[in-house]
Amino acid sequence: MKKILAMIIAAVMMTGLLSACGSTGAVSGAEKNVSNGEKKIQVVTTIFPEYDWVRNIVGEEEPHVEFTVLLDNGVDLHSYQPTAADILKISTCDIFIYVGGESDGWVDDALKEATNKDMKVINLLEVLGDSVKEEELVEGMEGEEEEEGEEGEEEEVEYDEHVWLSLRNVSVICDAITESLCEVDSVDADHYRANNAAYQKQLNELDAKYKEVVASAKYKTVLFGDRFPFRYMTDDYGLDYYAAFVGCSAETEASFETIVFLSKKTDELGLNTILTIETGDKKIAETIRDNTQNKDQQILTLDSMQSVTANDVKEGATYLSIMNNNLEVLKQALN
Repeated sequence: MKKILAMIIAAVMMTGLLSACGSTGAVSGAEKNVSNGEKKIQVVTTIFPEYDWVRNIVGEEEPHVEFTVLLDNGVDLHSYQPTAADILKISTCDIFIYVGGESDGWVDDALKEATNKDMKVINLLEVLGDSVKEEELVEGMEGEEEEEGEEGEEEEVEYDEHVWLSLRNVSVICDAITESLCEVDSVDADHYRANNAAYQKQLNELDAKYKEVVASAKYKTVLFGDRFPFRYMTDDYGLDYYAAFVGCSAETEASFETIVFLSKKTDELGLNTILTIETGDKKIAETIRDNTQNKDQQILTLDSMQSVTANDVKEGATYLSIMNNNLEVLKQALN
């Protein structure tokens, strides 16, 4: 992967040199794209939630800010590989926002070749600091096969990358995005801060609704026949969980032992719902249900926003609309 990325970056840099022929001088990132005399601020994000937060903070009526979301065709964060065009966009943008977990291992090499040295880089895991959680294996969950390292080599800590599924995390992240925008475009700083304040109010109101739903719920446990990227959400509201795999797992087939454990746990807790995520095919959840005593549990889907497409955005999908839909699903699952 690193060799391929190096080749892509070399090609991008050659393209940049060729396109610079005849130029009379270098310009900063905020000055590079001028339309009708107005500077264009380029913001590049890796995933949909980041894009939507920026869009709300900037405001849709601001034509001098251009957005790019790299994963806009439903590609999963964990399997994404940048194209030459992606690298070029990152190299020249004014603000680059990415998650910062193991799935973004390609980013460091891409940033080394950035031509805009004034670029603001926002790493979500770094912004959240000690709030970031290590991936954990709960009872009944299948672990992934680890590659054998050299003798004595310390095992690398894996962090749960799905930080955007906590409304409280998003509140912190949006403040960081706002400050970066204000630094790049101080003229509109008050506008960005006002929009952020309005968005923070919506985040807080939705957080309060989640707390209310959980407080009055019959059950305090969710069970996933799938990967489990919702740990930040369940921890926020004091919910317990069981699942087939960790959130970043590449596994698709559950073992007999896992199916039996989750089926018995469904019976033991009297759960009437088995959950999946939007990218799952529901086969594991259906097998768990078919091995319970009643075999009548509903199978519902929580959206982890890992497969949102540009078309979804055109049809009105937003971070808050998806989190509101998730709240309705959670309400059904807990009662």
